[in-house]
Amino acid sequence: MEEKRQSIFSLILGYIAYFAMIFIIALLLVKFVGQRTVVHGTSMVPTLENGDNLIADKVTYRFREPERFEIIVFPYEYEEKTYYIKRIIGLPGETVYIDDDGNIWIDGEILEENYGSEPIEYAGLAAEEIVLGEDEYFCLGDNRGVSKDSRYSDVGNIKRSDIIGRTIFRIWPLSGIGPVGK
Repeated sequence: MEEKRQSIFSLILGYIAYFAMIFIIALLLVKFVGQRTVVHGTSMVPTLENGDNLIADKVTYRFREPERFEIIVFPYEYEEKTYYIKRIIGLPGETVYIDDDGNIWIDGEILEENYGSEPIEYAGLAAEEIVLGEDEYFCLGDNRGVSKDSRYSDVGNIKRSDIIGRTIFRIWPLSGIGPVGK
């Protein structure tokens, strides 16, 4: 009878250790490798839709710097547990300006891009030249008419240290499952 109790105790202890290890591995993955993020709103339409579930890669930027046109995730400073998903337009050290026609100028040259779903009508802070610091990025949503992004003072330039990661994969809805690229 004593052997049976020890056997059951060992089995239970084994299960507890097994689930503890899975829990620790899951925590480490979420903390250091990837983060699931849900799109709220239409600021990234047509690239991302309201309700899309994404995986943000937290590893890549440990080995290289963010690149223009990558879609990143960063926290909104004024609302806890709120994250913004935007496209990098301006890189550290560059000068960004949006003219009255909605053209984006980077270091005196018009940026050739086709991510914006509509012309920029509100230049916001970028109506004046913005010189990005050595660790700052200028980000816009693809749906420029409704996106709250670096043009607004409460978002502003995004510091490198605030970038959680880049979106790499859509996991929901099933009809849209796949990579989210530049």
